[in-house]
Amino acid sequence: MSLVRLDRTDGVARLILARPERHNSLVPELLSDLLTQLRVIAADPTISAVVLQAEGRSFSTGGDVAAFQAVPRPKRRAYADTLVGDLNRAILMLLDLPCPLIGRVHGPITGGALGFLLTCDLVAITPQTFLQSYYVDVGFSPDGGWCALLPERIGYASAREMQLLNRRVGPDEMLRLGLAQALDGNIDAVIDGWLAALAGKVPSALTRTKRQLLQPERRTTIAAALDAERLSFIDQIESDETQAGMARFLAKSA
Repeated sequence: MSLVRLDRTDGVARLILARPERHNSLVPELLSDLLTQLRVIAADPTISAVVLQAEGRSFSTGGDVAAFQAVPRPKRRAYADTLVGDLNRAILMLLDLPCPLIGRVHGPITGGALGFLLTCDLVAITPQTFLQSYYVDVGFSPDGGWCALLPERIGYASAREMQLLNRRVGPDEMLRLGLAQALDGNIDAVIDGWLAALAGKVPSALTRTKRQLLQPERRTTIAAALDAERLSFIDQIESDETQAGMARFLAKSA
């Protein structure tokens, strides 16, 4: 059973993270399914907009810490390389989409799942949405664009403070920082309004606007920064501090 569903209706593709029993946390199988569905979207010229959303109470809680701990330590580096490498590929494919990408974000979005939010052209959040990194508590090195993408969006000082203190960022602050464009208890109505507005625009002009905003030089810089995150992550994952941090984190979560 796929961990990412793709529903297509009237030119709108809905990418749905479907691992609700684990808060849509990231494992290689989910990211592999996401990449497969993104290839389907990329090959379909009839798609005029994409909505990224999730099942369950959470949008996504980032990397599955329990899955990391379950991997034998000698194999953990390779597991991390696959996971973060596929996450980076998904982020770049989402950035490369020629049509508008809308994020329907409810509940928590933590860890590497931030990368999904940062690729969206428009993001709608609910009063229950919050953002938090958790890296310094678990013992991971940041991935998912926390260093490669977030500082450019909100400023380096804010990105540093948010991550070093593992401070939770609520919906009002997310809106103020430009991490979301709408905060509403009924985000489906907001998204329907956006889709209706986009349907009245010239598709080729939308595509050219996105391409001009993501210049080739900027994309190359982003790809390199994401790869630096990957290398740092797989180096950190082998440390005794990370092993102890994962155990503490999972004990608190139990």
